[in-house]
Amino acid sequence: MLSRVSTYFYRHPQLALFLLLGPPLIYMLGVYLGSLFSLLVNSFYAIDGFTGLVVRKFTLSTYAQIFSVANREIFIRTASMATIVTLVDALLAFPLAYYIAKFASPKMKTWLLIAVTIPLWSSYLVRVYAWKLILAKEGILSWFINLLQLDGALEWLLSFESIGGSSLALSPIGMFIVFVYIWLPYMIIPIQTALERVPGNLLDASGDL
Repeated sequence: MLSRVSTYFYRHPQLALFLLLGPPLIYMLGVYLGSLFSLLVNSFYAIDGFTGLVVRKFTLSTYAQIFSVANREIFIRTASMATIVTLVDALLAFPLAYYIAKFASPKMKTWLLIAVTIPLWSSYLVRVYAWKLILAKEGILSWFINLLQLDGALEWLLSFESIGGSSLALSPIGMFIVFVYIWLPYMIIPIQTALERVPGNLLDASGDL
């Protein structure tokens, strides 16, 4: 029976390809793209400020809210944080990725890759909340800073309006630390993979030049 089914699919490769790709394509078209299309349609509706119900009449008022002062500040703050985190992650990731790709022994490379990917084994929310506990006033980082008698420097740093706050856990600089930690593996692994594909003789030639 199995041999007949296998032979049938072998003789009809297009049917086999459709059965393999059909369910993912149906999901992409029906669920993923359908949800995005529904979101796009609903973006042209508005919410009644009194009842909180969706008013199903075509309007561009939702898009007009994008240019409000509050949303503009949120966009600038988010884009600035994303840009700074990306640049810092690139500066931190490249030396380690270069060492893993070109200098580390096979055993050392394995251990380094495990160390880089271990944070990815846990949930994103778990890592965020773990850092929230670390950066809290009662957290281990504040305890270590107090042990070194650097609490005055920490308070001075948190006094700046743009990067400070009541504690590291509630400040933009604390968010910066968390984001750098969370996204660093996603920067190291692609750079390391790309560097491994660069032939060694090209590096030697670039060193001579």
